[in-house]
Amino acid sequence: MYPKPWNVISSTRNRAYRVFSLRTDRAISPRTGKEHDFFILESSPWVNVIPLTPEQEVVLVRQYRHGTRNVTLEIPGGLVEQSDTPEQAARRELFEETGYRPLETFSLGAVHPNPAIQNNECHTFLAKDVFLAGGQQQDEREDIEVLLRPLSAIPGLISEGKITHSLVLAAFYRFFMEYRSGFSWTLGDVSVQGA
Repeated sequence: MYPKPWNVISSTRNRAYRVFSLRTDRAISPRTGKEHDFFILESSPWVNVIPLTPEQEVVLVRQYRHGTRNVTLEIPGGLVEQSDTPEQAARRELFEETGYRPLETFSLGAVHPNPAIQNNECHTFLAKDVFLAGGQQQDEREDIEVLLRPLSAIPGLISEGKITHSLVLAAFYRFFMEYRSGFSWTLGDVSVQGA
């Protein structure tokens, strides 16, 4: 028997913060008939961008993340503002964080970051033939270092634990599944050639 949707009998927004709101839903289990409270983080959609230069280098960003209290290696990304489409947000975040602009962008789809407690989606875009168009436009909460790494080095950076952000991993998974033709890289002693 497949799981059934739960009947939400009440929903209350508890508090709003800059990037998310906390909501409490009271719902009835279709299996037991009992009521339970669930706590949901409501957020705007997010975007992340795989920026690829004509030389097949990925523009990466390194920044401090307060959740893990660590510096992480990622791709550019951020919130979709109300006036933006996801693609517009992707282009804006790419330029603000790195100073690069793309000639073309392509959607690689969307994922739910954590559907157990979050209501939003994260959209991923491939930004092709990016070029340096200016300086970074960081806000007061950002301190971002820009790095270029060969596309062929990305699987190694992932397998070595240098890239650990789950949404970045999902983005590269989507990219390599969609654009695997013509790429090759080495994982440990194994050489992989795209079909």
